[in-house]
Amino acid sequence: MILNRLINSLTSLRLTVACLFGAIILVFVGTLAQVKLGLYVTQEQYFRSLFVFWTPSGSNLKIPVFPGGYLLGGVLLANLIAAHIKRFKFAWKKSGIFLTHIGLILLLIGQFLTEVFQVESLMRIEEGKVMNYSEDSRANELAIVDVSEPDTDKVVSIPQGLLAKGAEIKHAELPFAIRVKDMFRNSFPGGPMVQGSKPRISATKGAGQRLPFDEEPITAKMDDENRPAALVEIVTDEGSLGDWTVSTWLTKSYYRKYLSDNFGAQAASGILAPQQFTHDGRTYQLELRPTRYYKPYSIKLLDFTHARYKGTEIPKDFSSRIHLTDPVEKVDREVLIYMNNPLRYGGETYFQGSFEPGDTVSIFQVVRNPAWLTPYLSCILVGVGLIVQFMIHLARFIKKSGTRGRSVSSPLLAGKSQRPAMEMAGAAARTAVTEGGMNRGTTTRRRNK
Repeated sequence: MILNRLINSLTSLRLTVACLFGAIILVFVGTLAQVKLGLYVTQEQYFRSLFVFWTPSGSNLKIPVFPGGYLLGGVLLANLIAAHIKRFKFAWKKSGIFLTHIGLILLLIGQFLTEVFQVESLMRIEEGKVMNYSEDSRANELAIVDVSEPDTDKVVSIPQGLLAKGAEIKHAELPFAIRVKDMFRNSFPGGPMVQGSKPRISATKGAGQRLPFDEEPITAKMDDENRPAALVEIVTDEGSLGDWTVSTWLTKSYYRKYLSDNFGAQAASGILAPQQFTHDGRTYQLELRPTRYYKPYSIKLLDFTHARYKGTEIPKDFSSRIHLTDPVEKVDREVLIYMNNPLRYGGETYFQGSFEPGDTVSIFQVVRNPAWLTPYLSCILVGVGLIVQFMIHLARFIKKSGTRGRSVSSPLLAGKSQRPAMEMAGAAARTAVTEGGMNRGTTTRRRNK
């Protein structure tokens, strides 16, 4: 009984309507929130979540107030599959519909897998340089790098999401703790060391001694990004090793160039130098940088070409000639990457994404999507299903039309088709006889007179 009720509820049309109505509300509210939060934050909070949470002012509580995109989409998909299984009876005359529905279900599942497992990053390479990692364009990490060994570095990375004010982070691979004393989600280099109206962080060690950072409002523009900054303290069993300022201002190439241009080469050399300290005879570096995805192979940029239309600065074509080296798979070859001709290797796709002024730096968009085949398969299934169903209906139509054509030439229907003409001929004959009779009768009476 309970199982039947559960099945009836899952296959109910009311549940379908409720999910669709909830999706409409979610899209509407998410569109309004995008103005304040931006596209990517809105996607994470509204559409890539099980619930939409509300945080009261001055509190860290997260109270679920509405189902998120994952929950609505999952329930709707389960509802459609269950209803299809319960009500649909397979027959050859409905095989096209069956294939079409399978294709649509596969498309929804593939989109979900893409949202969960797809990773997009950027690889910036200068001509003549070699890279073995790409960087996330939105996510950041606090990296503690042990550079004591001459040939290898040992890296411990902490996601930016864990860097909340007042948090203390410990890791089994680190002989010290990291205490977050302050955290700005967006920042800008401060001016003179006089405290202004904005919150400011400055440090006792490293770049933060010379360069403070002021807090800035979070940006929601598509052509802009937040530049976080944090004040962290290194705490050991013997005591504190000082406060350090970490920020993407100190790690991203174009922000480093901005600091170099505005503070002068001599001042920038001290600000942009690696922030490092020593503990227990080992040397560590500390930096807040874009999340890195290391590869088991390396790519060297041999040449970048940027063609323009004659007499203009409008880009006509840009391409990169690279050298791919993979010691594990024993791959050593040159590849030309240009628009609509990406490199597919190691489960990733390298697109020619952008470049920097001067035509010596190429930027590749790197996409890893294990479910990249599902849209193609689903479209093939939908197309084949529609064609099969059309051919089934066409064959039935031709069969009925042929039967109708043969029945018209049958004797019975031929007789029926000739009856109106025969009836008209008989009526004309009777009219003629009657008229003739009347004329003869009138003549006879006249003679009797």
